[in-house]
Amino acid sequence: MRGSYQRDLSAERSKLSVRRKRLRANGRPSAPKGRRSLALFFLRWSLVLFVWVGVFALGLSAYIARGLPDTDAWMRFDHRDSVTIRADDRSVIATFGDAHGENLHLRELPKFLIDAVIATEDRRFFSHHGVDPLGIARAIWVNIKSGSVVQGGSTITQQLAKNVFLTPDRTMTRKFQELALAVWLERHYSKDQILEAYFNRIYFGASAYGVDAAARRYFGKSARNVDLAVAAILAGLPRAPTRFSPINDPAMARARARQVLINMVDAGVLTTAAAVRAAIELRGLAMAPVMHSGSRYFADWIQDEVADAGYHGDITITTTLDSRLQAAAEAAVGRVMSRDSVRVRAGQAALVAMTPEGGVKALVGGRNYGDSPFNRATQANRPPGSAFKPIVYLSALEHGYHPDSIFFDGPVSIHGWQPRDFEPGYRGDVTMSEALALSLNTVAAQVADRVGIENVIATAHSLGIVSALRPDPSLALGTNNVTLLELTSVYAVLANGGTAALPFGVESVEDSSGNVLFRRLGAGGEQVANSDHIEQMTHMLEGVIDHGTGRAAAIGRPAAGKTGTTSDFRDALFVGYTSDLVAGVWVGNDDDTPMRHVTGGSLPAEIWRNFMLTALKGAPPRALDANNGSFSSERRGGNGLESVWRRTIHLLGLGAL
Repeated sequence: MRGSYQRDLSAERSKLSVRRKRLRANGRPSAPKGRRSLALFFLRWSLVLFVWVGVFALGLSAYIARGLPDTDAWMRFDHRDSVTIRADDRSVIATFGDAHGENLHLRELPKFLIDAVIATEDRRFFSHHGVDPLGIARAIWVNIKSGSVVQGGSTITQQLAKNVFLTPDRTMTRKFQELALAVWLERHYSKDQILEAYFNRIYFGASAYGVDAAARRYFGKSARNVDLAVAAILAGLPRAPTRFSPINDPAMARARARQVLINMVDAGVLTTAAAVRAAIELRGLAMAPVMHSGSRYFADWIQDEVADAGYHGDITITTTLDSRLQAAAEAAVGRVMSRDSVRVRAGQAALVAMTPEGGVKALVGGRNYGDSPFNRATQANRPPGSAFKPIVYLSALEHGYHPDSIFFDGPVSIHGWQPRDFEPGYRGDVTMSEALALSLNTVAAQVADRVGIENVIATAHSLGIVSALRPDPSLALGTNNVTLLELTSVYAVLANGGTAALPFGVESVEDSSGNVLFRRLGAGGEQVANSDHIEQMTHMLEGVIDHGTGRAAAIGRPAAGKTGTTSDFRDALFVGYTSDLVAGVWVGNDDDTPMRHVTGGSLPAEIWRNFMLTALKGAPPRALDANNGSFSSERRGGNGLESVWRRTIHLLGLGAL
């Protein structure tokens, strides 16, 4: 038994020795067969996954690269020609196209402006390589804590890449392209070059590209000369140019600037004391004026008028618009319409004011440009109603009739048409003056018939009506469509003694270097009506305000005008003038629905009166007389050839020139 036990023990020791030799030879114990198979499986599929990820990455890179723009755009500064439109006091009314200031070197910019942008947009600008993962993580964390998007993760380089090379589309492809271009920029250009391009190319709102254009547009000065308060406003714009615009919302612009100052203090580039001083300066900082919405109607008209004039490059147009009168016009329309529009079912109103020579000083094309940019003063063709009658009576004066000529107000039939007066009942024999003051339809129809409709149309065209007029008897009652602008220009001829008064709005046009491309030389035109007849017509129209349908337009000084109301109260007008100013007012609905008993002697006359009282405040009253200054030979200056040229230009759609 003992010998057998020893033999077994010896055999086990021999096996153990062999195993130890294998361990020393292999360095580790052999894995079981099943475990080796699992390891090989994971290794194989890891290699496959790695290959496919590589293929996907290469494909994605190729796709992104295929859609990348030409990087030569880095050196090109293509932009739409800009048009800056100014009032007669040189204040900016509106801008169209893109504005670019000077391309400034970094050394020309105030250091605090550069610090403000970096502290607000990209504090790690000088340490990242185009993309900043830490900045992205920080922005995400801040946005999560605040519950809204208050910070962005895009670097200055990314913003530049997006502005120079890409469209504003919010897609994953565009974002990948932005990242790729940011890295490309960092590899090919220095930090100073990127930062300099950023200041000269980034969008600052109001069609201003570059910080110099923004400084000039918002504050009228070069970016070289801005102080810390202005720099803070400019630095706050790139993130949301429209929202933080000093033009759109001065209060929001100031709030954003205060945040920029806080950012600068946090970044260690500004002391708290300096930030406090700048914040105090922000309170009294003169922002760009908030643009009157009505001014945009005028600006659109000017833009349309010069569109075909062939100007190229950036231009500045100085116009006839008077900012004070524009504000008065908007206030007059707004006050009356806000009070009464719902009650009388009148949705819209328009107003045009011009000098007796035709220079447009104020224009309101509707109640709110933001709600509707359609210009009811220049684009809407509506029947003027009885506001057309002065043309009929002037034609009669030209054909031998007199203000005291007698006509019969009663039932009448003219070629089968039977006009009726607005008010019930008839007055029998009346003079032309009485018939005009009381706006008697039967008399106006008889006058036009005796004079001849074709002669009335000829008189209308000579006075400035450019719309086509149909030769039917109802023309005498203003049934043909015209614009408020051209109708008002007819009354300007009456106001100036009979000289052509085609409406115009442009005084001069300059290029970006200040060279004058166009300058208006006088406003005189040919004599289109006899001054004696004009004087008679004016006295007749004074009666409309003194004791006729336009009594609500009385302003306590010599004035003449005429009411107009179309069938079913669809349109209501009042057009009138003093020795200094002519204005026309229209009230109605865009869809031509009737109003509730609105006549030319109600809302339009009241709007006209309110506007004129403000516009003429402080001006001495002057009589409407042919020997008065308003009818002077100086105002009638000019020659017939120039008048023909001006009328031709107007008919071609270039009336502003």
